[in-house]
Amino acid sequence: MTAEVGMARRRIGQEDLVARPAPGTASSLTEIAALLDWAEVDRHLAGISAAAKGEPGWPPLALFRALLLAIWHDLSDVRLAEALDDRASFRRFCGFAAHEPTPERTAFVRFRGVLVRKGLDRVLFETVTRQLEAKGVLMRTGTLVDATLIPSASVRRDREARWAGHRRRKPTHGYKVHVATDEGAGLIRGVEVTTANVHDAAELAAVLPDDPGKVYADNALSGRRAEATIRARGGVPWTNGTSTWGGPEPLARLEAHNAAVRRIRCRVEKVFGTCKRSYGLARMRWLGLAKAGLQVRLAAVSYNLRRTLTLLHAAVARSGRSLPSAPWRSDPEPRSARTMAFKARICPHRRSIRVSGPSAHRSH
Repeated sequence: MTAEVGMARRRIGQEDLVARPAPGTASSLTEIAALLDWAEVDRHLAGISAAAKGEPGWPPLALFRALLLAIWHDLSDVRLAEALDDRASFRRFCGFAAHEPTPERTAFVRFRGVLVRKGLDRVLFETVTRQLEAKGVLMRTGTLVDATLIPSASVRRDREARWAGHRRRKPTHGYKVHVATDEGAGLIRGVEVTTANVHDAAELAAVLPDDPGKVYADNALSGRRAEATIRARGGVPWTNGTSTWGGPEPLARLEAHNAAVRRIRCRVEKVFGTCKRSYGLARMRWLGLAKAGLQVRLAAVSYNLRRTLTLLHAAVARSGRSLPSAPWRSDPEPRSARTMAFKARICPHRRSIRVSGPSAHRSH
């Protein structure tokens, strides 16, 4: 710890980037950079140096932003290092000037290891989520609670993962992600990761926020203990019922109640689908429960940032105002180039960008 605190850090961003002409429209990275107080995030990263010895370490805030870029653009460590060296918008988002050196892939590996050892993935998720909630995009009318299975990176090598069966699908070897999302905004407000064989209700107290309103869940959370946890947080259980007494009339009321719950609760499946399809959670990338938690929380942070930006854009469209931008970030790339780069891949043999089609495969 002492060695890391005393380790000298590189100074980056010395070149004046503000002097460049501003584009007609702000890039999404510029708008995301303006969403957060990054100084608060950096305070939680104090004492971290990605270099164990020798030359000065890279600023941890720059590495954290780079990990977010890797999730948004589906980049491995190697391709992230190449993209950070090539793309001006990536450099500016992470704080690097045009001609400064950028981290190699090993810097990201060491940085993730430090985040796991210190348990900072949870702290960073809570810090970013708290700031985004302060933007006023939450509806606070209800909370959706559910869990989903994510396969492990390797059945033979990951000894911490466990098997879990499903009545309609094949058994999964991996981990279970427990989440609580806002009913209206769709932001992830709480997330926990366990092995796949843990019951859905086991992490309810850990993911449920205070004053959740109506809590929509399936019948896995319909027990007395789960309902007591919800009421203790100031919420109202709104879960699927499993059975009733009294004949056809009470049964009809139960079916109507379950249909109303499913109509709202199903929105959490869109969050799961988006994270698995676009934020790298179709399968775990690393071995072990701790690294699985890091991957899931980084994906949740990335999702919440993009989702908040979408909600703010919708609010701006209704009000006619404009979003604030970060004055120290300007993106000279045309909008068409930014749009193509959203699904870009770095070619392994040359430092250029190619747009991959639907049949492209992810490189690990």
